[in-house]
Amino acid sequence: METILVVNAGSSSLKFQVFGIAGGLNRLLKGNLEGIGTAPHLTIKSASGERVLTEDFPSDIVPDLPAAMRLVGERLRERHQGQLIAVGHRVVHGGPNHIRPARIDEGLVRELERYTPLAPLHQPNNLAPIRVLLERRPELVQVACFDTAFHRTHDRIADHYAIPVHYFEEGVRRYGFHGLSYEYVAERLAEIAPNVGGGRVIVAHLGSGASMCALNAWRSVESTMGFTALDGVPMGTRCGQIDPGVLLYLLMQHRMSASQLQDLLYKESGLKGLSGISNDVRNLLASDAPGAMLALDHFVYRIGLNAGALAAAIGGLDAFVFTAGVGENSPIMRARIGEKLGWLGASLDPARNEAGDVLISSDRSKVAIYVVPTDEELMIARHTLALIAAPITGTNGPNSRKVGYDS
Repeated sequence: METILVVNAGSSSLKFQVFGIAGGLNRLLKGNLEGIGTAPHLTIKSASGERVLTEDFPSDIVPDLPAAMRLVGERLRERHQGQLIAVGHRVVHGGPNHIRPARIDEGLVRELERYTPLAPLHQPNNLAPIRVLLERRPELVQVACFDTAFHRTHDRIADHYAIPVHYFEEGVRRYGFHGLSYEYVAERLAEIAPNVGGGRVIVAHLGSGASMCALNAWRSVESTMGFTALDGVPMGTRCGQIDPGVLLYLLMQHRMSASQLQDLLYKESGLKGLSGISNDVRNLLASDAPGAMLALDHFVYRIGLNAGALAAAIGGLDAFVFTAGVGENSPIMRARIGEKLGWLGASLDPARNEAGDVLISSDRSKVAIYVVPTDEELMIARHTLALIAAPITGTNGPNSRKVGYDS
């Protein structure tokens, strides 16, 4: 059976899924190697969620992402004898030029390395498995799927900052992120609510990383994230929107270095910074500490505030969609955010919300409210399959269909 491997690499984890392609995409396996470099733990499950493998390793066996790729390759070969024909990767930042997925070569990797300062938590880790496979399996087709690409439909005016225009030309502009998630949700809306989904829609991707996107006629019009994945609503450890003057103050008055400032904004802020307890909404909901209440109240307030701005960008609101970890799994947070949308005519049905129905708005609501689980890995697999089905030239030629899971 011919298969596609999807890789989503983080700083300390490697998520992966295997899809068969006979007769259309068919999810076969999914897994996660977490705790890389500290307490590596590998889990592989079937598409139905049945556990296939659970295994722990000493930290020196899996010290980094290249080692993680080798280990995952070995375990997949042992448990699945499919014929791997391509690997699709999530790459957070594609810069201003990539409006669609791209076949990977050394030149593309060098280009994408330039965007590491714009996504320091993600880009180096996204590129690490790509480099491993380019070195060990150069004949294997690899496809980069960019989180920024979906937002390249923005009007030029939406992506400008009010600074001298030559900075825009060199790439200092608003990009938007979580595009693979928004693209998948848009496609799902076309299936479950075509009349509403094709109108004016706000999608809230609420997880450890959080952002919101305004859609009109299925295309991205505006996003809360901008030049980097720091902007917009507060996140687990990232600050969200902040006055640039605060950064100047910290640099000049606190004498913070650039690396200290980067750590503060990316790793010590957001819900973690406000609460002083945790970056996990579940932990904060379970706590009666004042800091936990402050963090959640701020999170809800900023989501409501940004919903108003996004509704203005698309001239009203026909539907609001919750997705990602918090959006899909927390009725409490959906209810609290739903209250902030009341002025737009939105009203949740408590029973539908608690049950996690797809449509959770009340019958009297003027705005349809949905819960749509995202599936970025399936989106990556679709893009990868589309590219390998296209005419193949150069080094990624027909022989690339003769490889296994070795890495």
